[in-house]
Parts: sequence; structure tokens; C-alpha cells
Amino acid sequence: MSGFRSGGSRAERSEVQRRLATARRGAELLDRKQRILQAAIDGLQERADEGIRVWETSAREAAVWLQRSTGLDGADRLLGAAPPDPPDPAVAVVQWGGAMGISYPESASCTVPTSPPAGGSSALVFAASAHRAALEAAVAAAAGQRALLLVSEELAATRTRQRAVENRWIPRLEEQLTAIERRIAEQELEESLRLRWAAGLM
Repeated sequence: MSGFRSGGSRAERSEVQRRLATARRGAELLDRKQRILQAAIDGLQERADEGIRVWETSAREAAVWLQRSTGLDGADRLLGAAPPDPPDPAVAVVQWGGAMGISYPESASCTVPTSPPAGGSSALVFAASAHRAALEAAVAAAAGQRALLLVSEELAATRTRQRAVENRWIPRLEEQLTAIERRIAEQELEESLRLRWAAGLM
């Protein structure tokens, strides 16, 4: 550490050695945490990709059924099938879990109120059902994306902390320890010379 001054005491050396051992252990733990988080991210990435695929497929299917229903039933019948005003809300429920001290969505579900039958063709019934399924898939996909984002952010923060420990904290403590040991060696040499001088050996 630039400008570090040591009195050269053995107690000071022990303290810096203890702090250095703690820093090295901390770097090892951060490295282990990185590996665990990366493995979690790999699994979450698969889940998020699958959630988006399911949502996009459901949304395309809902759009097809909406187009069919509009063609068969007309816009008026379609508007008549809309929920009452104000509509009963859909309710999303997120189940939270986590690992390594991070909280993230493990799964999510959505309860969509069923609308009373409005008549019309079977295409209208399929369109309503397909849109409910698309909404449920969207909620699950959003939870998967959020989980991936939270764990990825924690991985980035862990990498930053590990670099700080390895590139700044450990070298600084090693420099302090070297300075203390140099000072102790100088003191021991001075003491040895004094004792030899006092004994008339010099």
C-alpha cells in the first residue's frame, strides 16, 4: 500500500496475516459463488427461452383464432364477448425462491376470470381460450426473464467484488506484510548488533 508505515510489531504482523488469510478465503468463496451462479444461470436461461417460445406460440395461436372469430362472427359479436366494464382483473401469483442469498421468481401462474358465453361461433370460444392461455404464458415467461436478470446481475456484482479482492485488497495486504516483516528483520538485526556490542564482541 503506497505510503504505508509500519511500526514493525509482531502483533501488527499477526493482524495483517489474519486479514490476508481472510481476503484469500473470501476470494475463494467468491470464485465458488460465481461457479454456482453460472450453473444456475444456465438452467434459468433454458427456462426463460422455453417460456418465451411457449408465449410466442400461444400469442400466434390467439391471433389466428381472433382473426377467424372476427371473420365468422363480426366485430359486433366480438365486442359483445368482451368482459364487463370494469372487468374482473386477472391475478398473477409469483412463487419466490432463491439460492446463494438471491431472491428470484421460481414460477408464476395467472388466474384469468372466465367470461360468460356470448354466443357466436366456436371460433369465438377458441379465441377467448387462446387469449387466456397466451396471458398465462406471458406471465410465466416474464417470471423466467426476471429470474434470469436477477441472477445475472448478482453474478456480475460477484465478479466485481472478486476482482476488487484479488487485484486491490490482497496485493495491498501483501505489501503491508512485506513492509512489516522488513521492519521486524531490521529491528532484530539492530538488537543483535547491540547485544554483540554490549558483550564486547565488536
